[in-house]
Amino acid sequence: MDLALLSALNAERAARRAAILVTRTADGAQRLVREVDVAGDPLGDLLRERLRTGKSGIAETAEGEVFLTVQVPPVRILVTGAVHISQALAPMAALLGHDVVIVDPRTAFATPERFPGVALYAEWPEEALPRLGVDRYTAFVALTHDPKIDDPALRHALASECFYVGALGSRKTHAKRVERLLEAGFTPEQVGRIRAPIGLNIGAISPAEIALSILGEITAALRLDPATGAKKGSA
Repeated sequence: MDLALLSALNAERAARRAAILVTRTADGAQRLVREVDVAGDPLGDLLRERLRTGKSGIAETAEGEVFLTVQVPPVRILVTGAVHISQALAPMAALLGHDVVIVDPRTAFATPERFPGVALYAEWPEEALPRLGVDRYTAFVALTHDPKIDDPALRHALASECFYVGALGSRKTHAKRVERLLEAGFTPEQVGRIRAPIGLNIGAISPAEIALSILGEITAALRLDPATGAKKGSA
């Protein structure tokens, strides 16, 4: 690979931006297509589809046979709340290949001993989240039950492109949360993005079961077309 292309690809990876390296198999000619440039590329529809699925591979195109090396950032699950559920969620998410970040200003809970090997920020969400670059490959999970912590984080999440927003709490708790967010200036459509009560309805009781239900819902948001319920990219 051309060193300049490799450097550019690595820069996109470091910045958590998706990109596709297009290699023409006939002569080895290559070009890098960044996600922001996909719409204007001659192979735009094909590249957009590959970004949705994250799959590399050979494709027949008007340019001839090409190999598409698809680079999509790993899913990052950003959690407010260093609680029992997040203790169970972190290792499960790691098995799925996801990155986990925990934000909680309560230093008694946000400790390396309770979250070994997990990126941990013992800070208020309004301080930590702007630095973390919440993007469309981020799933946001609010677990503290404390509006002083969850509400600022939810406001940040709803103003971002993150693909999933979920919050722990009963329907009554969520109704009050919705009122606060509407009063803060968010539209009903924006607030409607929040999955609450969080997680798939599997009758979860224990922290581990709730973590499983949350990861199931995140996976569905990531892999299924919300309009059809079919797997994204399927015919």
